Amino acid sequence: MARVKLTLPDAWQFDTTVTVRIGDINYGGHLGNDAVLSLVHEARLQYFKSLGYSEIDIEGIGIVLADAVVVYRAEAFHGDALRVRVGLGDFNAYGFDMFYHLENPAADKEIARVKTGIVFFDYQTRKIAPIPAAFIQRAGLAELVAAAAKESA
Repeated sequence: MARVKLTLPDAWQFDTTVTVRIGDINYGGHLGNDAVLSLVHEARLQYFKSLGYSEIDIEGIGIVLADAVVVYRAEAFHGDALRVRVGLGDFNAYGFDMFYHLENPAADKEIARVKTGIVFFDYQTRKIAPIPAAFIQRAGLAELVAAAAKESA
């Protein structure tokens, strides 16, 4: 069986800690596969909040999740404090990929690698929208966006 490989970015824009909740545990007694997306959702919310945004208001535009990839590396258990690093890459006119690296520093274990495809979305018109320029500036992403544009040209 071929395994999915997920290469992480060289730089991270945000770092936080999330704790594995009892509701994140499956019948196997460890972090459930569905709960990993919930934990990275929390990290994504914290990242946007650190910039003064919410997922439905980034300079007047929201976001939607277009896809997700999860690569599991080790078990995590109730009460584990997981470090989650968040990085952005693969920019296009309407969005980017968000990468997440989950690790348990206390156990010195990589727990998971995750990528979510983010698309900007105007909830008023119900259509995709360009990445707001003010977001790129506030988040300090101008170099990454320019490099991505140069690569695709």
